[in-house]
Amino acid sequence: MVSFRLIGCVLSAHMVANTVGSYIPRDVVVDRAAAASATTDPQITTFVTSIPVPTPQVAAVSSALQSDPNVSLLLKGQPFVQAAITTVACEVLKLILGSAKVDTKPVDTSLVELNWSQTCWKTPSCVVIAQDKTDVSVALKTIKFLKLPFATRSGGHSPNPGAASISEPGVLIDLQKLKQISVSADKKVATVGPGGRWGDVYAALDPYGVGVIGGRIPQVGVGGLILGGGYFHFSSEYGLAADNVKNFEVVLADGSIVNANAQQNTDLFWALKGGGPNFGIVTKFDLYTIPQKDIWFTVSAYSSGDAYALIDAFAKWQKTNTDNKATVAMVINLDTITFGLLYATTTPPAGTFQAFDGLPTPLAVAVPPTNGTFTLLATILGSTSSTEPRHDYRGISTGVDAQLYKDVYASWKQKASDARAATGATMTFVLQPVFPGLTAASNARGGNPLGIQPKAQQWWTTLMDWTDAKDDATVRGVSIATTDTFKQQSKQRGLDIPYIFMNDASRDQNPIAGYGSANVQKLKTIAKKYDPTALFQNQQQGGFLLKNA
Repeated sequence: MVSFRLIGCVLSAHMVANTVGSYIPRDVVVDRAAAASATTDPQITTFVTSIPVPTPQVAAVSSALQSDPNVSLLLKGQPFVQAAITTVACEVLKLILGSAKVDTKPVDTSLVELNWSQTCWKTPSCVVIAQDKTDVSVALKTIKFLKLPFATRSGGHSPNPGAASISEPGVLIDLQKLKQISVSADKKVATVGPGGRWGDVYAALDPYGVGVIGGRIPQVGVGGLILGGGYFHFSSEYGLAADNVKNFEVVLADGSIVNANAQQNTDLFWALKGGGPNFGIVTKFDLYTIPQKDIWFTVSAYSSGDAYALIDAFAKWQKTNTDNKATVAMVINLDTITFGLLYATTTPPAGTFQAFDGLPTPLAVAVPPTNGTFTLLATILGSTSSTEPRHDYRGISTGVDAQLYKDVYASWKQKASDARAATGATMTFVLQPVFPGLTAASNARGGNPLGIQPKAQQWWTTLMDWTDAKDDATVRGVSIATTDTFKQQSKQRGLDIPYIFMNDASRDQNPIAGYGSANVQKLKTIAKKYDPTALFQNQQQGGFLLKNA
């Protein structure tokens, strides 16, 4: 039996970290406990023996941790230099997981720029490019042991600073390699990884003749959308994307890996359906499929001068529609309006969209009435995405009222026009229809924590795209003023709804607070049960956290 006790005591942490992998044969049998106990601190021994360190690297990991004075201070509960510990942690993670899975300083800029918006381009101390759930478990155990600041990125499609990104000293857990897609033998369940994109998911499912409730834009990532709820075109029929999860595979704060579903960890299952990044890192989603992949839709372009006519018709349709398979997409910008009618099967019944019969003549019919797939629809909608590098969005909910919509739209239009003239930013004004069927569909699948009222309503959102960081406040000021106007005027008219959809919420909003006090308290209780040391509240550096609700 070979012992590394002497090696661990004599060589410096730097020397061991850079030589041990090259001169120790992989087939040497190592006494892991002896190697780990080459340190005098039993906390380090316990940590090293609790994770799957490659046998030749055990001594190196132990020595690197023991040799750093800041690690010693941390373990003794004394003040320490966070940057120094994070540097050691990144080297330790590289020893454990391998250099292909851990990018350390200087971090590859392409990894930073994977985030959709420049507002989230931050350079961490290192990036853990996880390839499976075990890698995520090792990363979280290390983060917990060394009290490291961290963030997690799946698709990286949030524009909110700190969500899916972190500056040094900090560790980014990147899930981009966890993008598996498979279909069960009976085609009733699709298994997808959090790092996938919805466009790829739909394309992979097309040959099976099924779809899933997911994102409406192909570039959006799987993980963040589901954990925030996930509004889809046909959510009034099927519920949110989160409602259509059969099982979550989750890595908890202590590194343990569990399943959460209707039979196991049922409280965690409920909490994950829209509760955000507060409970663990999901490494796999099993989603119920939709047997009908062909849908009916048509898309037209209108002049911005037709906005009031479209808004009037839209509100009328909201008040009269009872068909949960029908929905309308209306994206108003300063120059044109993209207007789509959609139906969840191949043929909408006569009169489904009668409220829109008297609309003005469109500028163009981009897509005539057709039957197509989720992939085709997502591709059409995704083709309109802006190329500006900086983005933000914002949300608010209200009851249905055409005059409210028009009054707020008029206020938005003036502010958006002024901001565009000053910054060149593009902006949208979007009314998303929500019907009681959404709440019913959610409840049929066991419910969720979002507290959505079972009545017709709209979830307003905007997408803003611009180029220069100096214009951030000017551009964002338009959406902030618009939500303030919506809130003030909806309260005056008895149309106020406190809910804010997390997937549309901006950095300074508090969507979880709108879930209702009972649901918020229940979420906090569940979080404490599965994360008793509050790692996700105190060490996670972004996202909508329960501690702020």
